[in-house]
Amino acid sequence: MRKRLVAGNWKMNKTYDEAVALVSEVVNMVKDEVTGQTEVVLCTPSIYLTALKQYLPVGGRISLGAQNCHEKASGAYTGEVSAPMLQSIGVRYVILGHSERRQYFNETNAQLAERVDAALANGLTPIFCCGESLDMRENGDYLGFVKEQLTESLFHLSAEQFASVVIAYEPIWAIGTGLTASSQQAQDMHRELRQHLAGKYGDEAAQNTTILYGGSANAQNAAELFAQPDVDGGLIGGASLKSRDFTTVVKANN
Repeated sequence: MRKRLVAGNWKMNKTYDEAVALVSEVVNMVKDEVTGQTEVVLCTPSIYLTALKQYLPVGGRISLGAQNCHEKASGAYTGEVSAPMLQSIGVRYVILGHSERRQYFNETNAQLAERVDAALANGLTPIFCCGESLDMRENGDYLGFVKEQLTESLFHLSAEQFASVVIAYEPIWAIGTGLTASSQQAQDMHRELRQHLAGKYGDEAAQNTTILYGGSANAQNAAELFAQPDVDGGLIGGASLKSRDFTTVVKANN
């Protein structure tokens, strides 16, 4: 049975006091209201990770995640955060290849392959993002484009390494735009991605891979999206910044 997971990507939001309040609220709401086996990941700004760890129950279903990591272990890379640094403070997950990182910071598939390697070498679980723009969806080979992202960044991994990777499909045209892929569009893409993975790693590995939906999922549409057979949870942006909305999304994944 595939792991079900909901990850909140806070992006560059919240002051420290606001972050503490949000984490505390989410922890209490999840403890009181959420049944089932869904794992929860809070991907906060890296500056808060160490401080927020104390608010998470030890051994609970909520883990910390980072929003990015550099491919090098150390060095003269001002402003960057390495995988060994994240591992040393107890971070378990790291988002890699988010569309905003690809767009604003020109991260390439080849560079992301190195970052996946760095994360795995340090015991981190990559949440690897892939997805197409609106122009690509309407006018191009969007299936081929997204499959290429997986091929160029992940298919160098051994089957054992790949088993530790989570995929997040995020249609770029549905991030921060108010648009959302229909549940059928999400299912269709997730199925295609799973078939692509099967071609490389086999049916069993593909069926065991957690694939999240990451395009404006919220408290209103999460249940329908998560009910699709190949959608295993979500990478949640705006809705992760409100404890009630985020908890509702988590509950929808059980």
